[in-house]
Amino acid sequence: MKYILLVFLLVGCFSVLKAQSKKPASNAKPAVAAALKGSVQRGQAVYAANCLSCHQVDGGGIPGMNAPLIKTSYVLGSSDKLVNILLKGMQGVEIDGEEYKNIMPAFTHLTNQQIADVLTYVRNNFGNKAPAVTVKEVAALRK
Repeated sequence: MKYILLVFLLVGCFSVLKAQSKKPASNAKPAVAAALKGSVQRGQAVYAANCLSCHQVDGGGIPGMNAPLIKTSYVLGSSDKLVNILLKGMQGVEIDGEEYKNIMPAFTHLTNQQIADVLTYVRNNFGNKAPAVTVKEVAALRK
C-alpha cells in the first residue's frame, strides 16, 4: 500500500513539474499582447489630444492638406521615418503619389513613451498592422 501511495505521489509531482515547465512558453505571447494593448490604449489618448484634429477620427486625413494614416507606405514602413516626423515636423510631402501641403509641427513636447505609444497606436489601427515602436527607438533618434 505504501508503494502505491508513493507511485501516486511521484506521478502527481511529475505532472505538476511538467505543467510548470510549460507555463513560461505559453505566457510569452499573452505578455507581448498585453504590452501591445497597453501601448495602443495609451497611444489612443495621445492621438486624441494631438493628432485627431488634422488626421481625423478615422485616420483619413484631409485630401491635399493632411496625410492619411491608413495603410500608407509611411505608416507601414520604417518606424524611424515616423519617429523623425514627430520629432522634427514636416511640410509638403508626397505619400504614395498624393501631395499634402499642410505643416506638421514637431511634437518634441511629447515624451519618448508618448511618441512610441501614439505611433504604435497608428501602426495598429485604421486597418494597419505593423510592429510596435519602442521607447528605445524613439530615445535613440531623439539624441
